[in-house]
Amino acid sequence: MDIRSFNRDAWDRQVEGGNTWTIPVSPEIIAAARLGEFKVLLTEQKPVPEDWIPILKGLDVLCLASGGGQQGPIFAAAGANVTVLDNSPKQLEQDRLVAHREGLQLITVEGDMRDLSIFADESFDFVFHPVSNVFCPDVLPVWKEAYRVLRYDGTLLAGFMNPTYYIFDYIDMEEKGELNVRFSLPYSDVADMPKDKLEKLMKEGHPLEFSHTLADQIGGQCEAGFHLIGFYEDYMSNMVLSKYHPTYIATRAIKG
Repeated sequence: MDIRSFNRDAWDRQVEGGNTWTIPVSPEIIAAARLGEFKVLLTEQKPVPEDWIPILKGLDVLCLASGGGQQGPIFAAAGANVTVLDNSPKQLEQDRLVAHREGLQLITVEGDMRDLSIFADESFDFVFHPVSNVFCPDVLPVWKEAYRVLRYDGTLLAGFMNPTYYIFDYIDMEEKGELNVRFSLPYSDVADMPKDKLEKLMKEGHPLEFSHTLADQIGGQCEAGFHLIGFYEDYMSNMVLSKYHPTYIATRAIKG
């Protein structure tokens, strides 16, 4: 199966269906960002700490797998030179919609988060990578490419799923509110989900997901050359697991 193509089309369908992560920010949020007043999310509920975000004016910023008309336009309104790379054409349309509406300058690029060969070495000062590598079967190339395109002392902010989320049948969690331990890790929708549930998921246009070990998510950043200097956890809203365990992890790393 061509995972990238399937997930590209699935995320296009998510835009059409009004998924929360595809809804462009309001004019009011952009107006506040122009004044330096904004909050952005790497995960779902907890905003990124203010001291994690460098002074944006004049910085070259890559929003990596971060389409949807949300973070990219905010950074552009705050004065950054923004490039948004995403696998979904319709997600990128949301960024262009906000840019046109608000008179912002930003660049959109359709591409694979694992392959940033379109960009030269040391092209960016700041890479912002919210929860998205869950839709990618292998994460180590993401970190290696992010390191390559960052300049020395550049910052990588990343959000990702806590892998323990995937030991449970997440369809049961969402539809029944039940925590049924079912899978070993690392998990893959394609390899591990029962065929009937997988077919239903794909027919409904849900993107396919993959868990990654902490050795690959955190250790992979270190292996790529990053120095981790920040960490926090967050919880998924309206999810029974969040009563017991964080569902997201966010990291701050520097290219040293």
